Amino acid sequence: MCGIVGITGDKQVAEILVEGLRRLEYRGYDSAGIAVAEGELAIVKREGKIQALEQELAKRKVSGTCGIAHTRWATHGPPNQVNAHPHTDHQGEIAVVHNGIIENFKALKTQLEAKGHTFRSETDSEVLAHLIGAHYKGDLAAAVRKVLALVEGTYGIAVIHKNEPDTIVGARKGSPLVVGVGNGTNYLASDVAAILGETRHVIYLDDGEMVTLTPEGVHTTTIANETVEKEIQEISWDLDAIQKGGFPHFMLKEIYEQPETIRNAYRGRILPDTGDVRLSGLRLTDWELRNVRRIIILACGTSWHAGLLGEYMIEEYAGIPVEVEYASEFRYRSPVIEPGTLCLTISQSGETIDTLEAMREAKRRGAKVLGLTNVVGSTIARETDGGIYIHAGPEIGVASTKAFTSQVTILILLTIMLARRNSMSSERGMRIIAELEGLSEKIQKILDQSGEIERIAEIYKDHSNFLYLGRGYNFPIALEGALKLKEISYIHAEGYPAA
Repeated sequence: MCGIVGITGDKQVAEILVEGLRRLEYRGYDSAGIAVAEGELAIVKREGKIQALEQELAKRKVSGTCGIAHTRWATHGPPNQVNAHPHTDHQGEIAVVHNGIIENFKALKTQLEAKGHTFRSETDSEVLAHLIGAHYKGDLAAAVRKVLALVEGTYGIAVIHKNEPDTIVGARKGSPLVVGVGNGTNYLASDVAAILGETRHVIYLDDGEMVTLTPEGVHTTTIANETVEKEIQEISWDLDAIQKGGFPHFMLKEIYEQPETIRNAYRGRILPDTGDVRLSGLRLTDWELRNVRRIIILACGTSWHAGLLGEYMIEEYAGIPVEVEYASEFRYRSPVIEPGTLCLTISQSGETIDTLEAMREAKRRGAKVLGLTNVVGSTIARETDGGIYIHAGPEIGVASTKAFTSQVTILILLTIMLARRNSMSSERGMRIIAELEGLSEKIQKILDQSGEIERIAEIYKDHSNFLYLGRGYNFPIALEGALKLKEISYIHAEGYPAA
């Protein structure tokens, strides 16, 4: 997944931009680049690691107080220096960084070529730069607005122009962008992690919104140029949460964080003396909870596996029918949403595009929609009718670990809450809560056996196929185990029911 960083203010930005890109390295990338406005645009791009970009910047001594930067994961065109971002228009006056896919870029490119434009790269993103350049008449935001009316697809973009050397224009549709608000300096990024060292005060853009940043402030509008009042939020976690903390990589750190993240998921939400649960973020009355007739869970990947466990638990203890839908399929069907249907959307990031679109489809069809996510202020958190944060802290590892177990913990809490408003006794609720409170200690005992786990891995490391078998609650675990092995080792693995 690509990363974006932008800064405009009263300080030199090149080093800060590179540091922001470093904090996005966990997302994966094949090239990196920056553009800084310093009279003309200074653009430096390199294939490979950010270190190569840093070395080139040291030779160039780029200076300027407004710039944008990008890490690219190739979609259109191979990974090389030419295809790396930022891209410029045919006059070299505009620089653009872009996350997403422009679906009609070939048609737009053909139109531009007919007008004499020459393209250097094979990317869809360069088309945006040329289009903005063609529409620029002294107002960068107006040019961006005109171009976005022409493009089809998804985007998170940041744009600068040499004639407006203190201005960054950003816009989003289907690809997240967050604005960082500082003192005399303002920021734009695809992920809070990139700018957390500079500011804790952020504004999350919604789909169909644009922002213009200058050192003096930020102005947010819709793409149709209607002013939007946005809430400034404060980030509660700090940089330590996105450091490795002595572990060789983030995934191992996050595996070892699970005893604590599970406690964080239920802390302040369980009522051990009554065997009940309090989830105020749901914004549902007891009457509404008692009258839930059907639940649809929407998710993808690891979150879908957590949803399967939720289905088993809710049906067994609360007696409510549950369907777990793969979000990417749900959005292309004609699902039946009956009165009394509750839709639960699960996504660690709160930005999974298929899950977002499935959630929106459920809302259009009249479902009450709840979100279960990890990222405060994410799109799912903002667009649902209510929800629950899993409080797992930033998950940097590509393969989800602590978020999965925290999602399952929240689904246990939701099961208790629904069941207690149906037929579950307080005594049974108290027993389940007591078991839940002991879960972290049991996980810690497993983690303490890392030497034995390593010994077993050594025995099987040369096998090329693995089958994970499970029955009942262990079937979703088998699916998740197989997914993890494939994601991390690239060894073929499949999960099957133990029939």
